[in-house]
Amino acid sequence: MQVSTRAAHRLKAFNHLCRLARPWVSLGCLSTLLWLGASVQAATLQIATGELPPYATQSRPDQGIALHIVRRAFELSGHEVVYHFLPWTRAQQETKAGRFDASAYWGASAERKRDFLLSDNVLTEQWLIVHRRSVPLHWREIKDLAAYTVGYVRDYTYTPEFWDLIKTGEIKGDATPTDLAGLRKMLVGRMDAMPMERNVACDLLGRHFKAEEAAQFAAYPRLLTESFSTHLILPPQNPRSAALLADFNRGLKRLKDSGEHASLLKAVTCPSGWSEKPSNSP
Repeated sequence: MQVSTRAAHRLKAFNHLCRLARPWVSLGCLSTLLWLGASVQAATLQIATGELPPYATQSRPDQGIALHIVRRAFELSGHEVVYHFLPWTRAQQETKAGRFDASAYWGASAERKRDFLLSDNVLTEQWLIVHRRSVPLHWREIKDLAAYTVGYVRDYTYTPEFWDLIKTGEIKGDATPTDLAGLRKMLVGRMDAMPMERNVACDLLGRHFKAEEAAQFAAYPRLLTESFSTHLILPPQNPRSAALLADFNRGLKRLKDSGEHASLLKAVTCPSGWSEKPSNSP
């Protein structure tokens, strides 16, 4: 288990002093070292997460935009964190079971509001319909997507209306394991479109596709929702959760008030022609 850097340094220094101590104080040193070790581990928050570049990923030094925001918010409230990357479903399940202090970061679905304590908004995502340029797509209401084969990832939040139409079969859905798999299916014509977060789609296209392949994708400039908030989730049965939630929200507010939060929301390069500021009223 990784530990707090500052606490680990204190533990190392005390260990060095114990090595220099006379034999008759070694037992006291051993007891103190054991206590310090347990305190160090308890001081570092264990947070479950998953791969969703550029927001959460092991491939970036900051571990992703959203995870860096969560880390900084906790730091401003006196906590250090360690991220454990798992499949998203497992991250949520194990956090619900109390095996982690929290999980980051998630949309505010009805089920999560029921099963977890949710933080203030970490960041607002921009969810669009990504499609092959060769597919002439236009929609004003979600039900307009019934004319297309639409991919989706089972564990994603999307919107309640979208899920209702998928479950009733009014939209012809194609269950897809990941966004990357969805893009690859679209490229070879196995499906027409898929809801994706704008920066996630752009990051995937930039890292996994040739420029001429990425150019075959478009994003219709209408947001699925203007208010897709994302959150830290904490298990309510953990006695520390309420206090940790308050600490996190306080640190997040400081981060936003200082302007640092805005600076962390860095732009991601998207294919030519993708709208910089999609909205609900193109």
